[in-house]
Amino acid sequence: MDSRRGKLNDTSLEIRVIAVGRGKDNPAQIIFNDYIARLPWKVNLTEIKEVGSGHAGDRRKREYKKIVSILPTEANIILIDPRGKELSSKKFAFVINKFRESRSRHLVFIIGGADGLDQALLSQSDLVLSLGEMTWPHILVRAMLAEQLWRAASILSGHPYNR
Repeated sequence: MDSRRGKLNDTSLEIRVIAVGRGKDNPAQIIFNDYIARLPWKVNLTEIKEVGSGHAGDRRKREYKKIVSILPTEANIILIDPRGKELSSKKFAFVINKFRESRSRHLVFIIGGADGLDQALLSQSDLVLSLGEMTWPHILVRAMLAEQLWRAASILSGHPYNR
């Protein structure tokens, strides 16, 4: 099967979304869940409780420690961060495909908290991705990521994703 065309039924890619903060009872979480349910890949969401007290740099460090403690070994890591690279949906799909065909087959997306992500995590990632220069609530970032994952799966399967 050409991995860029035809039905995409490859379930061997495992995606994990690690997000700082809670999405329970939020309408945007329903959108996230809806798009994730459409994907051919297994997707797990892990929420990290926000660290509420102290200096922003200290909070980022504590969140960093929690995040790295649950990272799978040999995973490809994509951070969602405003300092990252903006990609079109088509280019994002090709990035997903590259990771889908990699040795690891584990792909982790990390969405930081209100203070952003610790610099140490930025240096450990395979890609830092920006969803644009605007500031978005983190719960909406989850929903936008899930929609773009669904769009990537559609593009890779040859479906007209822009309809």
